[in-house]
Amino acid sequence: MIKYADLDPRKKAFIFELDDVLYPQKDYLLQVYYLFASFIEYTETVPPAADLTAFMKKVYENYGSDRIFEKASEAFAIDKKYQDNFERLHITARLPLKLILFPEMLSLLQEIVVDRKSIFIVTNGNPEQQLNKIRQIEWNGLENYLRVFFADEIKPKPDSDVFTYILEKHQLLRRDVLIIGATNSDEDFAAAAGADYLDVTNFR
Repeated sequence: MIKYADLDPRKKAFIFELDDVLYPQKDYLLQVYYLFASFIEYTETVPPAADLTAFMKKVYENYGSDRIFEKASEAFAIDKKYQDNFERLHITARLPLKLILFPEMLSLLQEIVVDRKSIFIVTNGNPEQQLNKIRQIEWNGLENYLRVFFADEIKPKPDSDVFTYILEKHQLLRRDVLIIGATNSDEDFAAAAGADYLDVTNFR
């Protein structure tokens, strides 16, 4: 397991993806499913929210989030008109519980801040949805040290335009930056940017 002390001390800035890098994305999605199930029970009286939540959780854990509404609709005869509500909840949900950072990422971020280095979050996906997640993460006071960039507002990763923008805006060189991600897209982003990359699993 890599710790902050193991990283190149010459690095001046760190770029993180958000989902499954700083916090577990499933913690957001499962709460969205719970809220949707509660809404359906309140609106239609059936199915019971607990049953629908359990079903969606099982589908997610076994098959991922793809077509999860369609599968739930088929299993519980949920009217297709509620798909818009389901999709909107993904963007605007007010979660019952705060999202919690991975403990090792919390420690890493804190050490970066103490060392007076820069932290950037560069995240793909719907900017409104990603901002909604960020606002509901328990940052433990770190929020004042974060600079957030929504890649889709420039060009989604793995395109490196957002990286170039960060370098120019913050007077950094490529060698100054370490990118930490979790997907092939993140790795390709680092390669396109000509920057050093570490998969987040190295910290666990």
